[in-house]
Amino acid sequence: MIERAVSADAGEILTLQRAAYVAEAQLYGDPYIPPLVESLEQVRKAVEGGTVLKALDAGRIIGAVRAQLSGTTCLVGRLVVAPDRQGQGVGSALLRTLHEQVPEATAFDLFTGHLSEANLRLYRRLGYRETSRERMDEHLTVVYLRRTSDQSPPPR
Repeated sequence: MIERAVSADAGEILTLQRAAYVAEAQLYGDPYIPPLVESLEQVRKAVEGGTVLKALDAGRIIGAVRAQLSGTTCLVGRLVVAPDRQGQGVGSALLRTLHEQVPEATAFDLFTGHLSEANLRLYRRLGYRETSRERMDEHLTVVYLRRTSDQSPPPR
């Protein structure tokens, strides 16, 4: 079940986010990536100030995604799935629901690291196309992707 997160979910979302991003931190050799150092107050503000969806299973939050509308572009961030639920379609379901819940968006923009192959496969499968890359340091190149209304993914 996917629904809108509320302020009271911030703590559980932060815990989930930290669990989900540990693998990314190890992949890039950086324990200080923003999702791991974000505070509870920052997560609460994100929930209160934008669109945050949560995926639930038996009352447990097993995934979440954030979105902020900027004009007609939806900025997507912090897609997280519990480590024990990755590869089971939770991330896909969250993004598909987000696409449906922000119909005024003509484009959805997100980014990930160049070594995050599973993320890149997921985004491409859902109709996102690479728009650019930016080398941040010797270990990280950020890959920017966009999905527009004419880049709809294949049917489920």
